[in-house]
Amino acid sequence: MDYNSNRKKLPLPEYGRNIQNMVDHVMTIEDRAERNLAAQTIIDIMGNLYPYLRDINDFKHKLWDHLAIMADFKLDIDYPYDPPKPETFQEPPKKVEYASNNIRFRYYGKTLELMVEKAVEFEDGEEKEILITMLANHMKKSYLTWNKDAVDDDKIYKDLEILSKGRIKRDDLDLAETRDILQRNAPRKKQNSNQTRGPKKHVRKS
Repeated sequence: MDYNSNRKKLPLPEYGRNIQNMVDHVMTIEDRAERNLAAQTIIDIMGNLYPYLRDINDFKHKLWDHLAIMADFKLDIDYPYDPPKPETFQEPPKKVEYASNNIRFRYYGKTLELMVEKAVEFEDGEEKEILITMLANHMKKSYLTWNKDAVDDDKIYKDLEILSKGRIKRDDLDLAETRDILQRNAPRKKQNSNQTRGPKKHVRKS
């Protein structure tokens, strides 16, 4: 039996075994003009496999690059583009730099820390008062999202003082009740099917 597991591994499996066989055959053609014509025919067939990509920039360029890859970079034809070099695919991947932000309280997030720092810069007045109250309420909501049980307002006041590096010391903010936040965070229960369908219509029997 001829199993795929016994065959040569496909460099680009998305094109299938038949396309790979065509590429292998082109490499056996001795006449250069005939080889160029056969390569162009394969490119047309490859393009027909993904017609929705034809409007993408450099689509043809990608097809010729794929042809070179499937030919193991050994196909001697007149490429309309500079074919890729094998060394390009031997380079190790670039290291991905991870965020190095030091977040004091992860359940609040880095964005809230930055907003607290910005709130400190506001001049004393109604606008600053409203902003601090909103931030404190958001902190309480975020805390309850991660810690489902409960939270004391004093915990929020203390964390706000820590995040502001001691520049915001408050214990009199108007914070939402814990039960109200938990109720808003709870998933809504589906209404009774009878309520959504409405009252049943009574059909008079004749």
